[in-house]
Amino acid sequence: MFYELRSYRLKTGTVPLYLKLVEEEGIAIQSAYLGGLAGYFATEIGPLNEIVHIWAYTSLDERERRRAALMRDARWLAFLPKIQALIETMETKILRPAPFSPLPGHPVNKEI
Repeated sequence: MFYELRSYRLKTGTVPLYLKLVEEEGIAIQSAYLGGLAGYFATEIGPLNEIVHIWAYTSLDERERRRAALMRDARWLAFLPKIQALIETMETKILRPAPFSPLPGHPVNKEI
């Protein structure tokens, strides 16, 4: 399993609008193509204008195929300018879990 961590630094004060646009329009389009959304986050401490989302893929080939399909969807291409105007910087990292990393759905911390 591979995880794609995408982080966006947004223009100050635009996090609520960005999240509203994604919730109302963007996430449905993305999820139809990308599938494995592991999480979507806004920072609470640290840079207060940062969005992070994580997508899971079985392989890098699957990621490439799914992202290419998304980029051919006219709805997505029409949606992109709405959020691109709010983004200052973008970063993508591909993560591979360590052998001891818990799998999705398994608790990280056990009750004491």
